[in-house]
Formats: sequence, structure tokens, C-alpha cells
Amino acid sequence: MKDNFDKALDFVLSWEGGHSNDPGDPGGETYKGISRNMNPQWSGWQFVDKKDFTSADRDIEHFYKVNYWNKCACEYLQGPLDIVIFDTAVNMGVSRAMLILSSDCNWQDYLMFRIMRYCEISTKTPQYLKGWLNRVIALWKLVK
Repeated sequence: MKDNFDKALDFVLSWEGGHSNDPGDPGGETYKGISRNMNPQWSGWQFVDKKDFTSADRDIEHFYKVNYWNKCACEYLQGPLDIVIFDTAVNMGVSRAMLILSSDCNWQDYLMFRIMRYCEISTKTPQYLKGWLNRVIALWKLVK
């Protein structure tokens, strides 16, 4: 559903911000949620390196559509699960998003699994727990 992709992308971009290279972030350098470690082939990096963020932004929608929405087959999922899966894939990776989905749960249970995972990994990166939980709460409010 195109409308849900747009809604999901708007949500993701509202949380992912701009350019970041926090040494404590296991994702490493990111631009609007795109991790250089996980996506070194993304064409936008050439523009980020030159601090030409306007040019980098031109490929954002296509990148997210191909690498997250399509890979998770979100167009075949009913809302709001499509939006929840998409955001999870961006934040936790496609494989983790699909692994949680394989547990055959509704969107509410899915978000609870996500909270449990954040609590597990917060022992290594406690500085991110509050932000992760706030993101899940905002997502819950968006899709309920």
C-alpha cells in the first residue's frame, strides 16, 4: 500500500535524523538511518562525504522502498503490521524483523517483542534504551 509506505517512511525519518557518527552506536556512521557498515554500496554516501545532503536525500525514498519495504514484503501485509515491520527492519535489521514476524503475532505483540529485545541489548548500550522505548511508544500511537 503506497499510502502506508509514505506514512511508514515519514515515521522512520522523523526518528532517524540526519548524519551521525556516534562511536557508541553499533550501527556506526549513519545518514537518516542508513548505516554505512550495513549499506556501504548506497550511492548517497558519495554525497554525504562531500556534505552535499540535498543530493543524498534524493535517493532516500528509493533506498528504503527497495531495501526494507520490499525485502520485508510489507506490501502484502495488512496495516498496521506493515508499518511496524518496516520500522523494525530499519531499526533492528531485516532479518530480525522477519524473525519476530515468524512468531505469528499481531502488531501489539510484535511491539512487545521489540521492547523485550531492546531491554536485552541495553546492557551493552544503555544510553539508547530510552530513545528506543520512546520510538516504540510513538509507533504504537501512530498505528493504533
